[in-house]
Amino acid sequence: MELLRLGPPGAETPALRADGKVYDLSPIVDDITPDFFADGGVGKVRDAHRAGRLHELPGAAALRAGVPVARPGAVLCIGQNYAAHAAESGSEPPREPILFFKQPSCLVGADDDVVLPPDSVQSDWEAELVVVIGKQADRLTSPADASAVIAGYTIGNDVSERGWQLGKDGGQWSQGKCFPTFGPLGPALVIGPVDPADLGIRSWVNGEARQDSGTKDMIFSVDHIVWYLSQTMTLRPGDLIFTGTPEGVALSGRFRYLKAGDVIEIEIDGLGRQRQSVSAG
Repeated sequence: MELLRLGPPGAETPALRADGKVYDLSPIVDDITPDFFADGGVGKVRDAHRAGRLHELPGAAALRAGVPVARPGAVLCIGQNYAAHAAESGSEPPREPILFFKQPSCLVGADDDVVLPPDSVQSDWEAELVVVIGKQADRLTSPADASAVIAGYTIGNDVSERGWQLGKDGGQWSQGKCFPTFGPLGPALVIGPVDPADLGIRSWVNGEARQDSGTKDMIFSVDHIVWYLSQTMTLRPGDLIFTGTPEGVALSGRFRYLKAGDVIEIEIDGLGRQRQSVSAG
């Protein structure tokens, strides 16, 4: 089961993709927002589908895929969560998760353009598995409790301007990652049987392979990350967690940074595929 928001920016229609069809959810839910998860929206959608009360969304295949979760309260991100990526960044593997934030306003649909900031020369791609929280979580007892508060999974591109992230005095991780359009997300939120510990992750720039790895190489598992974050903050329904990127980014020195005219593609097993054109700001 996949949840989507389809249509032009600001006027997306909530939708369900199941059994090879796309259904209109607008008769039963207003939108896919934090309130949707808090109010048991996933269960309502599942029940309506099983009861045959949903109708297909006309022309769904031609509609833009918007951000699958509208207006999330928080976008939390984990840095250097793959040992090979930490090494290519010139760092030792972290002993505990490194946390930074993306501003929700940077999120765009999976195939929307990435717009480089003015004078950008070090903008980079980062293919990531993204967790969507479905239930409030405070100080979970153990990582084993994490799966019960996860609604599902989607794909994120943690676009990063390295000049801001690493080149400023002391480093400004979040500022380097919050420019408008620096958070392509989707195309869908996958609700159902997903094993986050065994997913292949790949990226391409202009058709040339960049990242080719999998979540088996994570330093900290999804369950550990959710548990860890819940120890110091309240995780709320609809919150997003970017869980880190594998090796194969421009920061490694093996590839050039992004420039206008480039095309980024990202794929995660079972979650779909993104495609962004890069333009100048």
